[in-house]
Amino acid sequence: MKSMNTSLTPQPPVAEPATAASSPAPAAPSPRSLLKQLQSQFPAFRDFLPLAIGIDKQLLAVMPDLDRKTMRTALGIHTGSLRYLKVMEKAKVRHDLDGKPGAEVTDTHRAHATQVLQERYKKEAERKKAEREAKAAEEAARVRADKLNQLAAKFSKKG
Repeated sequence: MKSMNTSLTPQPPVAEPATAASSPAPAAPSPRSLLKQLQSQFPAFRDFLPLAIGIDKQLLAVMPDLDRKTMRTALGIHTGSLRYLKVMEKAKVRHDLDGKPGAEVTDTHRAHATQVLQERYKKEAERKKAEREAKAAEEAARVRADKLNQLAAKFSKKG
């Protein structure tokens, strides 16, 4: 009988942690899933509009259960995206969550966006150049090996 009681006792606690484990998941989504949610919910995120300074406070006012660290990471992903930086480079005004225009985008912020984009383009160009050089070196090594094999085959026939 003890074995029957023990087998029955663990079952309810196993069900409870599963419920408890699934509860925090919606409260603390991954930064990428939070960003997708923000893009579907707010025009400023969906349209990659320049965000108002203090947008994090607006988000917390609308979504008080939001995990701050996750929100900041999601904001970092969004504001660091190529699309957002391209918009920021030419932007004149910032927008709130609803997409309504607000404060002006400063020249400093536009310049920063331009600088980040230039660094990314330069890094990408360097990566592609290194990739091309590696392929060229690989091809040269293959051609050299082919020539050596041809010479070896030629001289082995005569010997």
